[in-house]
Amino acid sequence: MSTPGPSAVEIRLTDAERARLMAVAADPSRLAIRARIVLACAQPGATNAQVSRDLGVSVHTVRKWRS
Repeated sequence: MSTPGPSAVEIRLTDAERARLMAVAADPSRLAIRARIVLACAQPGATNAQVSRDLGVSVHTVRKWRS
């Protein structure tokens, strides 16, 4: 039997923050990956594991940028 880990930090973005992240996410850079992680984590019900799978990054990376 597995036990769930700690709850993921909820991310709430303003419209301006979301727009800025979307602009950054369009670039082919490491910063763009970070922006995509934050945008994905800001979706209601997004888990670190799901974001990790969707974006092809480690759960540790998602956890780092979500926090």
